Amino acid sequence: MGYLFTSESVSEGHPDKVCDAISDGILDAMLKEDPNSRVACETFVTTGLVIVGGEVTTKAYIDVETVVRDTIKKIGYTKAEYKFDSESCGVLNSIHSQSPDIAMGVDTGGAGDQGIMFGYACDQTPELMPMPIVFAHKLVKKLSDIRKRNNKLMPYLRPDSKSQVTIEYDDNHKPIRVDAVVISTQHDGGVKQSKIKKDVVENVIKKVIPAKYIDKKTKYFVNPTGKFEIGGPHGDTGVTGRKIIVDTYGGWAPHGGGAFSGKDPSKVDRSATYAVRHIAKNVVAAKLAKECLVQVSYAIGVAEPVSIFVDTNGTGRISDSEIADMINKEVDLTPKGIIKRLNLKSPIYQATSSYGHFGRKEFTWEKLDLVDKFVKYNKTKDKK
Repeated sequence: MGYLFTSESVSEGHPDKVCDAISDGILDAMLKEDPNSRVACETFVTTGLVIVGGEVTTKAYIDVETVVRDTIKKIGYTKAEYKFDSESCGVLNSIHSQSPDIAMGVDTGGAGDQGIMFGYACDQTPELMPMPIVFAHKLVKKLSDIRKRNNKLMPYLRPDSKSQVTIEYDDNHKPIRVDAVVISTQHDGGVKQSKIKKDVVENVIKKVIPAKYIDKKTKYFVNPTGKFEIGGPHGDTGVTGRKIIVDTYGGWAPHGGGAFSGKDPSKVDRSATYAVRHIAKNVVAAKLAKECLVQVSYAIGVAEPVSIFVDTNGTGRISDSEIADMINKEVDLTPKGIIKRLNLKSPIYQATSSYGHFGRKEFTWEKLDLVDKFVKYNKTKDKK
């Protein structure tokens, strides 16, 4: 018997994502000047106000206020009528130095904290990601692209938006159709909801979701409350790291609990989660399994992971324990090894802050550069 599964995404104008972008913008600015910067930066936003805090160890000097304002402007909060804009908002900076107790363990190459991290991949989409989260991300990204690049098409769009996609699966866990799409998009006043719905369906939904997954029973919910004029940090407060399920697999796979944005790669919450996504994706691409979940755990100050766990949900061509042994043998999962392999000291992080950290070709952890190593462990002939 089939089932339904739903994932959601939010745009860069969502208040939590504004915070993620600011925190990662500050991280990038520090890494650009000092690649060895240690950063744990948190941001809070509300009507007319941004508060930045956290702990850093760096040789870099950056103008935090400029980074904040440039980020907000890039997102699109540029009008006073939004009650939050790049020129008039207040900016409070409360960043201080990192605890020497933490630094002591990290300096020797150990993990920056204890914790568990999960990576996942499956063959549902070309991105080797679960289909609901892929479509959810693409919908809000399409809204953003229209707003920024083709504003004449839907000139009333404002930066804040959310999406939700429900996929129907058959009893073999294969996606067969889109059952429902929910999109809420912030908009200017005086626009009829009927026009917004028509525009969203024609210019966004039908441009993003392949026609083969849409049928007469597919349901569309566009701004279901009837109006969405007040949004962004004026409509709701935002905090760094509150959208961890949006950032990863849309609830399809477990999450270890650690957020990503504002953290440098010595924090395994971030770097190890990227590493195990990289591994899981290469396991699936090497056809060792149709889906693969990898869990690792770390102790603060200790370089090697405490444990490695693999679950292919019965789809593996070799046993899960054999895949775990393969990973242990072929991949360096120490923080230093991960950082070097994935080039994580580069200022790449603000780009990750919206539309998901996974399933996007521009990131090093999405490369299929481990396939040749992994495919050697395939003990069965390739099945067509």
